[in-house]
Amino acid sequence: MAEQTGVLTGPPAPNGDTKVAPPRPSRFQGTLYRGREGMWSWVLHRITGVSIYFFLLVHILDTALVRVSPQAYNAVIGTYKHPIMGFGETALVAAIGFHALNGLRIILIDFWSQGTKHQRLMFWIVIALWVILLAGFVPRQMMNIFSE
Repeated sequence: MAEQTGVLTGPPAPNGDTKVAPPRPSRFQGTLYRGREGMWSWVLHRITGVSIYFFLLVHILDTALVRVSPQAYNAVIGTYKHPIMGFGETALVAAIGFHALNGLRIILIDFWSQGTKHQRLMFWIVIALWVILLAGFVPRQMMNIFSE
């Protein structure tokens, strides 16, 4: 007969046995990292890294335009003076700041014997330093965006 803790997964087999799935945990377990700081740090580090990579790619291409056509280069640079690009610069600084600080955290986790023990605390320190960095940059950047 089926166990009381399991969940029936289909009709009884010809020999009378029933298929029973293993009991489900009483609460949702999440992913491998269970949605904690380590997972979010990993995800944000990848997103910021890819974003910075694409910025660098575009930056190299638009700078290379000066060799092809100075007029085209000036036209592209002119579009960067639009306020939307000012918000893009803010996002770029935020991505670089988080990526750099989290990179230092990863180095500490890898090379400090107590790194894995303190990785959660270090994540929140990274977030605090990142907010302080942005608190110093964003107001000045907003003045630049809205003063034009």
